[in-house]
Amino acid sequence: MTAPTRSVVELGRIPSGGEALLPALWRSREVRWSACSGLLIAAFFLAGIAGAPQVVVTAGFVLAAVVGARFFAVEAVEELVEEREIGIELLMTVALVVAGLLGEWGEAAMLAFLYSIAESLEEFTEDRTRDAIRKLLDLAPRRVTLLTAGGTEREVDVDQLEIGDRFLVRPGQNVATDGKVLEGRSAVDEAAVTGESVPVDKQPGDSVFAGTANASGALVVEATATSQTNTLARVVELVTAAQQQKGGGQRFMERFARVYSPAVLATGVLVLVGGGLVTGAWHEWALRAATVLVAAAPCALVISIPVTYVAAMGRSSRSGVLIKGGVYLEELGRLRAVALDKTGTLTHGTPQLTGLHTLRGTEEAQLLALAAAAERRSEHPIARAIVAAAEQRGLRLPEVERFEAAVGAGVHATVDGTDLTVGSPTYLTSHGHDMTTAADTIEERESAGNTVVVLADPNGPLGVLAVADTLRPQARDTVAELRRLGIEHIAMLTGDNERTAAAIARQAGIDDIAAGRTPEGKADHIRQLVERYDHVAMVGDGINDAPPLAAATVGIAMGTAGSDIALETADVALMADDLTKLTTAIRTGRRTRRVVAQNLGLSLTILAVLVPAALAGTIGLAAAVLAHELSELAVILNGTRMARR
Repeated sequence: MTAPTRSVVELGRIPSGGEALLPALWRSREVRWSACSGLLIAAFFLAGIAGAPQVVVTAGFVLAAVVGARFFAVEAVEELVEEREIGIELLMTVALVVAGLLGEWGEAAMLAFLYSIAESLEEFTEDRTRDAIRKLLDLAPRRVTLLTAGGTEREVDVDQLEIGDRFLVRPGQNVATDGKVLEGRSAVDEAAVTGESVPVDKQPGDSVFAGTANASGALVVEATATSQTNTLARVVELVTAAQQQKGGGQRFMERFARVYSPAVLATGVLVLVGGGLVTGAWHEWALRAATVLVAAAPCALVISIPVTYVAAMGRSSRSGVLIKGGVYLEELGRLRAVALDKTGTLTHGTPQLTGLHTLRGTEEAQLLALAAAAERRSEHPIARAIVAAAEQRGLRLPEVERFEAAVGAGVHATVDGTDLTVGSPTYLTSHGHDMTTAADTIEERESAGNTVVVLADPNGPLGVLAVADTLRPQARDTVAELRRLGIEHIAMLTGDNERTAAAIARQAGIDDIAAGRTPEGKADHIRQLVERYDHVAMVGDGINDAPPLAAATVGIAMGTAGSDIALETADVALMADDLTKLTTAIRTGRRTRRVVAQNLGLSLTILAVLVPAALAGTIGLAAAVLAHELSELAVILNGTRMARR
């Protein structure tokens, strides 16, 4: 049995639309052929009991064997001829042919039936799970109410929606594509995308995602993505691609199978030749060699890892945690240290202006207006807080002639002909500004847990602006849960000053603080943690924290719904802006490792029992096939437990 390549959301999921399992199963062509093989075996077995001629019974068993082996025998030949590989299908085909040549057509037919039904059930499961990921796209409606420039409503296919179009989402309808609410208020169920179980209130200016369900009020939405590029389509694409990314254990198992299967075939030949030459009982030893081929076939061993990984990643995606491949799932299970960015990760990431202190005769309104003008083009949360405060006060912002951002540190801008710098005290000091006149204010504000930025012109500081961010309510519990999960070291990385960082860290229960760090400085700290702990996760927003995310063994970005950049850069993407998803991801990794270990242990135990028994001749061909397929079924069922919460 070749290692399956699956692109799925969840194994074993009942198809949508209330489709019953048995009718869906019967639509599989492979299942129908396998069932025919089983019916032929039963019919001619009963015919033999009823006294039918032996030649008729044998002919029936031959037909059953051919029908049952129809698919896997062809696959075996294709692998051998086209890929020059000896796979598990070839082992089974050789065993079947040997049994038939020895006149054991009943055994051969039973082998063909049992192996084909196992193969067809696995193929059916793969098809259903491929459908399950595609059915996510069905969450978005195929028709949408387009609002034209003249104010009329027109029903169109969702594929006709373009960015900038306005469309109506009535109560009870699903959102057609990503967009921004223009009119209306409602609660929207985002569980399909973010895994968030509680509906989220939406109002003008808020974002909505394709496939989410509008609960109550009508919404007028402006499309920000097409049906091919929206968040739901990106989730489907990323989950599908993630299933193709194999972990180290899975790659090793596939390499092992490529060597092991030829070795099993060679062992079968040695058993036949050695036993026949020594005893002269060629018939007996040929049948025993065929039994060895079946008993030693590593079906359960080969699928033990991928079936578990697929189920785990599928379940995680439905919970709002996108894991980009098996290698990152493995890393989540091995983590020993976790580093968390402060702003937007441990805190809400939406600081507010809490104080202004002017210098050199600058007025407060002037200080705020100049700082807001300089920061207006920046996407940093502190910059947005300053701009928002200026807008709330109705200040007129002067024109900006030049803008340059120093990521994570500050900005340079030319405002009304004056070169201005807005940044942290450390950053301004490094650029030659004397902070003496602002030192007392800076110390006072930072001691109170504020983040301080300074506005300066070429002659020195013009004033100090203080902003404060608040800790997420689940941050402290998440840190405590990380410790319960066995994480040995938890660090907080931030570009903020030591005092502000210490105040947030105390609230969160974190001891290791790396404050005043640029993104490159954060990356250096991550590399030090990797040298010490080997397996380290960095948790950030996936955009500003790109260097430290890349330096970690697994980069985790949170709040990525609707952000293509964050979805692309992260190894693990937490769709919801919810820190508790971090522990969900780590628990998934830990549990996956346990299930994989169980599957490997079971598979190796079965091989250790069946192979010696086959060599000793204590089990027959049919018994070996039955034990072999039951062990494979056990591994599949155990692995698919990861598909459940």
